Amino acid sequence: MSTILVTGGTGTLGVPVVDRLRNAGHEVRALSRHAPDYPVDLLDGSGLDAAMAGAEVIVHCASNTRGGGKDDDTATRHLVDAARRAGTVTNLVYISIVGVDVVPLGYYRTKLKVERLLEASGLGLTILRTTQFHDLVAQLVDTAAKLPLVPVPMPGGVRVQPIAVGEVADRLAELAVPTPSGRVPDMGGPEIHTLPDLARTYLTATGRHRRVIPVPLAGKAYAGFKRGGHLTPSHAVGHLTFAQFAAGRGR
Repeated sequence: MSTILVTGGTGTLGVPVVDRLRNAGHEVRALSRHAPDYPVDLLDGSGLDAAMAGAEVIVHCASNTRGGGKDDDTATRHLVDAARRAGTVTNLVYISIVGVDVVPLGYYRTKLKVERLLEASGLGLTILRTTQFHDLVAQLVDTAAKLPLVPVPMPGGVRVQPIAVGEVADRLAELAVPTPSGRVPDMGGPEIHTLPDLARTYLTATGRHRRVIPVPLAGKAYAGFKRGGHLTPSHAVGHLTFAQFAAGRGR
């Protein structure tokens, strides 16, 4: 079995990835600033060399959406440098997002920059792009529902293809092997719906009978989402629908 590092190992995606890898018998080091065994700060690189010792595989789930994800670039450079120093890493698995190369959103641009940084690193690499998680759509609706407005505003004309975090974790665990796979096929949720329709589904499932209104937005990123650059209908491999996810939240 391999020794595997999981960055962002205490996050929404990192936790199920760590669980699946440990259940498969791997030695897994879940990295975070406050981890009891391997405290690591990716922004300054502290703790990385100790955590990296003897590791064969890295699953890079850590990301910070604040400020357009600008810290992700720095964090990844420190991770790459530490992996080079260790000399034992044969596969770095990176989770990215469908559409980072076509939707001009600041966070997406950073994710694409990180992809290119990793491709130029000389390390063995596996990149998986997925669509948005069910949890992200739910968070967006919850935030909008807190606004002091009777109808809940949602971006109009935007379709999404959400996928279950657990299914993405399953795929990352499959890819976390010593042999790299390069850019693997994208992974999308089973259905495509508009954001307003998903908001109605989620609000109803969680007992909030609120009206939802589509709101037009401006900007190149919004236009990119309206064009569907973040969708992958030909790779609708997910199984859990958003309605099923929402029903689970409503119980």
